[in-house]
Parts: sequence; structure tokens; C-alpha cells
Amino acid sequence: MLAKGGEPLMPCHPARARALLDSGRAVVARRAPFAIRLKHRTRTGSTVEGVQLRLDPGSKATGIAITDERRQVDPQARAPVVRRGLIAIELRHRGQQIHRGMMRRAGYRRRRRSANLRYRAPRYENRPRPAGWLPPSLRHRIDATLSLVTRLCRYAPVVEIHVEQVAFDTAAVAGVRPSEIRGNPDSTLAGSEVREFLLAKWNRSCAYCGATGVPLNIEHVRPRSRGGSDRMSNLVLACIPCNQAKGTSRVEEFLSGQPTRLADVITQLRKPLQDVAVMNATRLQVVEALTTLGVPVHTWSGGRTRWNRFAARLPKSHTLDALATGVIIPERGDAVVRVPAQVLVVTSTGRGSYARTTPDRFGFPRLQRPRGKVHHGYATGDLVKAVLSKGKWVGRWVGRIAVRTSGQHRITTLTSRFDVSHRNLRLLQRADGYTYGFAREIPLNEQRRAAYSGPTLKGGDPGNV
Repeated sequence: MLAKGGEPLMPCHPARARALLDSGRAVVARRAPFAIRLKHRTRTGSTVEGVQLRLDPGSKATGIAITDERRQVDPQARAPVVRRGLIAIELRHRGQQIHRGMMRRAGYRRRRRSANLRYRAPRYENRPRPAGWLPPSLRHRIDATLSLVTRLCRYAPVVEIHVEQVAFDTAAVAGVRPSEIRGNPDSTLAGSEVREFLLAKWNRSCAYCGATGVPLNIEHVRPRSRGGSDRMSNLVLACIPCNQAKGTSRVEEFLSGQPTRLADVITQLRKPLQDVAVMNATRLQVVEALTTLGVPVHTWSGGRTRWNRFAARLPKSHTLDALATGVIIPERGDAVVRVPAQVLVVTSTGRGSYARTTPDRFGFPRLQRPRGKVHHGYATGDLVKAVLSKGKWVGRWVGRIAVRTSGQHRITTLTSRFDVSHRNLRLLQRADGYTYGFAREIPLNEQRRAAYSGPTLKGGDPGNV
């Protein structure tokens, strides 16, 4: 919610926003993320306590939560902190899409070289690069996160930014010796490094049945009784039923009736930790980029976030990890009393392609694209309203468009897709390189709560969904 002059105010409930719009006291400032601007109230005439922005960076998606914290005095004369989740956002990156596009472009270039030249010496990777250089697929994660956080700071009074900063010693766990796990149970690798490594590699799910949100045990694919080792290439995560059912049998015997699952397990065992390498390469630069916003930035470990989530009895998701980032002291009575039931899903799509030629599946030119991206005042990705008075698609439609030089643009709504003339369109919001949608948060039912045996917060509701 924005003041009359455009300054950010405290977020309000959707019901209050609808009442302000219906009464004419506010107007829509932005469609996605949705924001309203009050017509008469100024920043000086409002009480603004400030909110906190919490992030859980990931290689494929980043969880963002906007929260507010208040201190309440209980009968024991304590001052516990009550945290409320106001908005939950999941930012989905397109690093893999960028990587595939660059590999495809390199293939086209290589083919042109071999087809047009008899021989050309290769260019070696000895060209200078500036300090802090990252590949475009990794740089995108930093730029997308900074862009969305900057936009949120524009529409909400953010006074603190809390970031979960996780690092993995991949070289250490890749060469771990059996004695480091069995002989020294108090070692860092036995307690946290190995488990966090496997959680990242197996996407926090059971390798045999795919179950998530349940306690997971470290399991040997080839049992030690049959010559199996404690190396990382022989370790997976398994839920308690699968761990007990497999016992000392080989994985080929246990999954003999599921050939697809068996192939996936074997493939994942040999797969390198690309996602972990991405996090190690970008974790410091994400924090450095956020410090340029002029808001205090605090970093926290992944172990603390995991402890907070267990204490609040929250299941695992990017947005709930972001909600649990920071300081929660159960002994003092701190609690998470509200969890947003709906998640705003923001997907990075980019702003179009630089290429002006559309190739076929073999890489040969198929057609020429127009030089300009704006046609009849619209660009691909714009959010528009179409008002049609005749024809098959009579009515009012809201969606995003793909433009054509002829002026017959194609609009995509939630239920259909059809062509409409630019004369029947009205612009609602320009394309910003993202698409927006909604998803339900993981429900906090009794079965999920019982699966988490961690300590509970004193005097706090585990969530309001």
C-alpha cells in the first residue's frame, strides 16, 4: 500500500484493499505484485512500523517472505517476539534456460565456422575477465533477486533484510573417509556436512519413494554387510518405511519392480552437485548486491533456519524457509503465529530474444523476425484487457499478449487463447520480464506436524493458514 505521494505504507489485508477501492479512496498502482495508492493519506499522517524482508536463496527458486515482528509481554514478565508472515513469494529462476540457449548458440557458431572455413585455430580460455565475473546463467540469479527485492522495497517499508547463507564443502564430502563418519561421530561431516550435502543432492526427499516432509535417514545403497562403503557415492536419503523395508538387500533387489525408479536412483548417484556449486558461487555476491539498497542486511546459517522451522513445526518449502530465517528463541516464548496460505509465484521469462532469425531444429534459418519489438503500441508480454462486442469471444478478457506486425495480437488468458485486434485492447501493465501466478502453501495438517519431532515453541500457534 502506498501513500498519496507514492511512499510505502504498511501492508493491509486484501479485504481492506477491496473496501478502499470500492469506496474510491484508493486506486490501483500496480497489478502484479498488486499494490494500491491512497488518494488522501500521506506518509506523515500514517503510522509506519516497518517490515522485514527474508530470503531463502536457491539454485532454481528463491523463497521470499515479508514479515512483521512485535514484542508482547506475557504473564511471566517476558517479552517474546511474535512473527507474522504477511506475504510469501517464490521467485523461479531461468538459469537452465539461459545455459541451454548459450550452448545452442555455441553450436550454431561452431557449425558456421566448420562450414565456411577450411580451418581456424581455436580460441583458448585465456581472455581476461573482470573481478567478480560469473556466467550469465549464474549472474541471472543475482540480478533477478536484486530486481524483485528492489521492487518490494518500493511498495513496502522494508527496514531489515535477512538472508540465509549456506555453504557446502563439496571437496571435503566428496573425498570423505569411512572413519570420519563411523569412527568420529562428533565430527562436522558426520553431524551436518554429510546430511546437508545429501539433502541438497536428493532434493530433501526419499530416494526410493519420493516422499517429502517426513524424517529422512542416511541410507547405504550397497549395504556395508555386502561390502558397501561410507563414501558419498554410496549414500542416499530414505524415509523410515523404505529404510526398514530395504534392510540389507541390494538396491537392484529392492527396486526390482520399479525399473524407472531404479534408473533414476543410479543416475542421481552419479550426477554431480551442480545446484550446490551454483549456491557456493553466488551466495556472497547475492549479499553484496543486497547491501547496495541501503537497508541493513543480516546473514544466517542454514542450520539455524532448519532449527527455527522445526521449532515452529513448519514443513519444508522455499517460502517457509524464508519465513523461518532469522532469530527465534523458543525459551523466551518467540513464535510464528501466521503463515500466508497463498504464495505469489514469480517466474523469470526474460524480455525477448536478441536473435532476429528463427532457426529450425537443425540450426538453419527458417524465417526472419521483425527488428522492432513494439507493434501498434504493444509488446509481447504486456498485460492487457480485451473488450469484444461481437464474434465468438464476446466479453471482457484479461491476459498477456504476443504481438504481430499485422496488429492481430494473440492474447492468452487463464482459460483460453485467441487473436484480437489491437483496437480492442487496453494496456494494464507493461511487460517486466516476469510472469505472475498463485499457488497454495503446504498445508500444516496434523500428519505433517506429527512428522516433525523437533522442539516446539512455548505459547505460540504454529501457523494460521
